[in-house]
Amino acid sequence: MAKPSRSSRTPANAAQPRKAATLEMVRLTCPDASQVRLIAESFGLAFLDSDGIRDSHQRLIVETSEDLKEGLGERAMQIHLQRIVGAYVGSAHGAGQFYSRAVTEARDVTAKAANDARDDDLDGPVGFGSAAQRKREFAADMALQAHALCKAAEGAAAAYEQIVGEAWKPFERAIENAAQSVGRKAAEMQMAAFG
Repeated sequence: MAKPSRSSRTPANAAQPRKAATLEMVRLTCPDASQVRLIAESFGLAFLDSDGIRDSHQRLIVETSEDLKEGLGERAMQIHLQRIVGAYVGSAHGAGQFYSRAVTEARDVTAKAANDARDDDLDGPVGFGSAAQRKREFAADMALQAHALCKAAEGAAAAYEQIVGEAWKPFERAIENAAQSVGRKAAEMQMAAFG
């Protein structure tokens, strides 16, 4: 009887570990203060108090950690704050990625609208902007949101460093290779059958 051939490849549906978002990734995807100021001026939007957002989030986390000090040990506090900051950073990173997609869509639609031979992208009735204009305005709104969340994440990370005494880094769970552990368990059971 021939033994079935075994493939050493991992299954296609095996979960691949996702790289946790870092503050650097957030800063790369979210617009900075000077870019947001330019966007706000160009679209007639309110200016954000970037430093105020950052400072208020730092203060918030520091103050709440003071309330928790009695109930949490040092390590428990670090784990709790690790999760809190991770949530802020993940949210800002997601907003930054969404902003990047919105800008890409706005550029694409605006480029198509610049083609004089197209009539489906022309301005709508009076009082309604073109599809390209709506996409640009949406991207501008997303810029402000992404920047605000970036500043909130920076404030949370600054609070972490102030409380814990070290810079925040994303938690990376060591992922065990499921195929190897199942194979190892099967081998142990088979060897146990021999007695």
